[in-house]
Amino acid sequence: MKFGEKLKQFFSGKTSLSDELFDDLCDLLIEGDFGAAQAFKTVELLKALFKKESISTLDVIQQKLALFLAQELENVKPAAYINQKDELGAVLLLGVNGVGKTTSAAKLAALYNSKYGKKTVLAAADTFRAAAIDQLKIHGERLNTRVVAHKQGGDPAAVVYDALEAALSSGSCIVIADTAGRMHTKNALVEELRKIDRVVEAKAKNTLKQNFSYLKYLVLDVTTGRNAFAQAEVFHSAVDLDGVILTKYDSTAKGGVVFSLASELQLPVVYLCTGEKYSDIEEFDPVKFSREFAGIG
Repeated sequence: MKFGEKLKQFFSGKTSLSDELFDDLCDLLIEGDFGAAQAFKTVELLKALFKKESISTLDVIQQKLALFLAQELENVKPAAYINQKDELGAVLLLGVNGVGKTTSAAKLAALYNSKYGKKTVLAAADTFRAAAIDQLKIHGERLNTRVVAHKQGGDPAAVVYDALEAALSSGSCIVIADTAGRMHTKNALVEELRKIDRVVEAKAKNTLKQNFSYLKYLVLDVTTGRNAFAQAEVFHSAVDLDGVILTKYDSTAKGGVVFSLASELQLPVVYLCTGEKYSDIEEFDPVKFSREFAGIG
């Protein structure tokens, strides 16, 4: 059962508005991976609206809740995507191990090819894990997409640099870089990611110059709840992020962390992954997501 169904059931058993109902709603939102402060703020806004408009029935509360949630998501900076007119681009995927970065890289490659008609180069910049390199190579073979990789233990920034060189030689092309995510060595990881960031920025400035999109996406497993928010704080402070890709949304019963990402970190969600197929990725729709979360999707 997704969280929207829980909210729907919660309201279906109620007959009238009361302070107790709003208190229970606040608790339920926290259960749905809202932060406590965010849940309290949302409920207080609802209470104030119902008082201002003299609403005394429950029939519109889910619609009003969905409206508040959508506004929260739409108040962040606009989601950034690869510009279809750009000849070259680079997407850096960040996140802890196990969230689905490598699979997301393959999904983006398939999406860019089908939607934009763009060639892609996959950069195996997670040189810490041999399995990540091998997995990306398998995706490359299936997608008929070039994979640039070095040996395990190599310099991730050098991998990304070589991938950018390959993109330049191919003409119109987007580099999608998979990176490491070993949070137990956070300081080393942060410096590694910053070095990759500097390499791409320097390449864009000195060689690629114009018509070049560079985006940094954080990949989060939405089933990890508030842990996802903690991960976002670490990566956003290390490398200024452009957006978030949510994975495994098909198997979660929650998703409220999305609203904390927007409210507290000003991070927009750019893509939603709902399955294992390459086509199971879609641009994030704040209104649709908010309505589903509120149980009226």
